[in-house]
Amino acid sequence: MYRDNTKIIKIGDRKIGGGNPILIQSMTNTRTEDVRATVSQIEQLTKAGCEIIRCTVPTKEAAFALKEIKKQIRIPLVADIHFDHRMALLAIENGADKIRINPGNIGGREKLLSVVKAAAERNIPIRVGVNSGSLEKELVEKYHGVSAEGIVESALDKVSMIEEAGYDNIVVSIKSSDVLMCVKAHELLAPQCRYPLHVGITEAGTLRSGNIKSAIGLGLILSKGIGDTIRVSLTGDPVEEIYSAKQILRTLGLKKAGIEVVSCPTCGRTQIDLISLAQNVESLCENYDLNIKVAVMGCVVNGPGEGKEADLGIAGGIHEGLLMKKGEIIRKVKEDELLDALKAELDHWNE
Repeated sequence: MYRDNTKIIKIGDRKIGGGNPILIQSMTNTRTEDVRATVSQIEQLTKAGCEIIRCTVPTKEAAFALKEIKKQIRIPLVADIHFDHRMALLAIENGADKIRINPGNIGGREKLLSVVKAAAERNIPIRVGVNSGSLEKELVEKYHGVSAEGIVESALDKVSMIEEAGYDNIVVSIKSSDVLMCVKAHELLAPQCRYPLHVGITEAGTLRSGNIKSAIGLGLILSKGIGDTIRVSLTGDPVEEIYSAKQILRTLGLKKAGIEVVSCPTCGRTQIDLISLAQNVESLCENYDLNIKVAVMGCVVNGPGEGKEADLGIAGGIHEGLLMKKGEIIRKVKEDELLDALKAELDHWNE
């Protein structure tokens, strides 16, 4: 398991690497300069389960805003820097818990060294980020196109630049929108890298297509023991990224992240409005910090069996359903009362 042997890195009050739990990240899409809007979005993300947040810092005003944002949030803050090393220096001065840079576009060796020095003075981790879309021309030519090998060589080269400056408080990220290329790149990098890896499929797409690409790509990478933090990159509300990331980790058995809801796909035997019920149950369960399994099943074929395997379950009948708890039938409930009956059980679960 690669993740058990990566270097432990501290980001704010959280630790990654060395077998620590895989943490979920996201990135705000507000203007960082707008403190109120940015804090509001971070609060929503935190409530959904985000554990590390990243904000872009393209201006001095955005860098200065970090100090006030930090005062109002409860999770570590990462500053995303491109092209201008001065923004990295200002972000560090204003309390960023980590900075994300690409050493190749920060403005040259001397400017990179000044960033590394500032980070070292405060022991701030540097995330080295390399994307396939910005791969150096010489590596594209060397490998006859954008390739997993080129991405890895670029990342290791950037890491060595920071190491040569005498610093090893590093996190590495290599991303591509090509799922299989991204998987291969991580397979090549993991044996050569002792630092924690932040993994994701970049520019994955909209909610539907992006979730599929991310689930496949992250599933393959994480199942190989690779990855210490993750982000699901979706075009849309970043809160959806958190729900998707939690589901991916839960499915792989890598995280206990609240209630797991399972439901049947429905068929002609179903005689309750199971689709609406399942959606309402899923929304309801997001409000509970319980590590249990809830089953919502539509008929007598699979319902009783699946319901008994879950901690709490509904097995649909004819405009009614059986409510089950820890393998035992509790009672029969009318269809329009099933959601309330389930809620009552959740409200008193630990009693």
